Amino acid sequence: MCVIRIHFTADDFARVRFAPRPSPVPELHAALMMLGTPHEELLFGRWRNGLLRRLPGAVEPLADLVPDGLAPTFLDVLGDTLDEGVALIRAARPEFVRAGLEQVYARRPAPPWIRALHGGDADAWRTWDRAQRAAYESVLAPVWPLIQDLHRTEFTRHALAVAVHGIGATLTDLAPGSRLRDGVWEWPLPGVEGVREVRLAGRGLILRPTFHWRHGPLIQDLPDRPAALAYPAGRGLPPVPDKGGSPDEPLAGVLGRTRLALLRCLDEPCTTTGLARGIGVSNATASAHASALRAAGLLTTTRTGRSVHHARTPLAELLLTGGTAGG
Repeated sequence: MCVIRIHFTADDFARVRFAPRPSPVPELHAALMMLGTPHEELLFGRWRNGLLRRLPGAVEPLADLVPDGLAPTFLDVLGDTLDEGVALIRAARPEFVRAGLEQVYARRPAPPWIRALHGGDADAWRTWDRAQRAAYESVLAPVWPLIQDLHRTEFTRHALAVAVHGIGATLTDLAPGSRLRDGVWEWPLPGVEGVREVRLAGRGLILRPTFHWRHGPLIQDLPDRPAALAYPAGRGLPPVPDKGGSPDEPLAGVLGRTRLALLRCLDEPCTTTGLARGIGVSNATASAHASALRAAGLLTTTRTGRSVHHARTPLAELLLTGGTAGG
């Protein structure tokens, strides 16, 4: 198990703040990383497949910047607008850009345009700029109003939590299983190994929710800047555009209408036959959908004699309750 250990001084506790607005560039990069992560197929598969079909060819160079899912550090910027984030990246010191590219391509040959970017070529930077903006228009722009709404809700929730419970309890609430002890915030991450030490040393910490990334925290730890930690937030679903349809439309777009209907049938535990009748499909089809929902943690199945009964999990209840709030 990997553990992230963030070391606070007394000054750092006074400099913890929540980002008041979402930041387009890191949210875009989180979405692109999730786009390339072949996990959580039930919740993210339709979103991923739909986006991959719609992405214009101009976006392809961005994949060269993260060949192993590890982005060069010069891309770690904030900024309240896309233009501001792009300008911050473009203003990175040449040696910082070169070091980041050399780290990513330490063991493989770099594509020609990456080699040109390493050399500071203006055309290579224009290629990157076009790719960045094309990705934003395809991936983030359609859901940006929703992300702004989600961010406002998250900001308000944590502002109230700090006022009522204090900053320590609010920090550990961001990461189930984490703890704050002796000025060190420890965040365990199952599935990977190692320890990452982040020493704030008076720089402070910016906390930023991200509504695309579903795995561990994304940390920007650059010299002479406050550290920034992006943590997974929201209901666990990829944001989808509000097309003015029914309140169930976002969930249906992610789960599929049949699986959503199946979940909605489970106000009380139900047999496979009962599910099949309730949604008008065969027993085999109902069983297959129930298996997929169970694998995603949205449904439990218990056997009593020769019959099985399915029930929604707390996660499914949360998704269905939140799904009626739009987005």
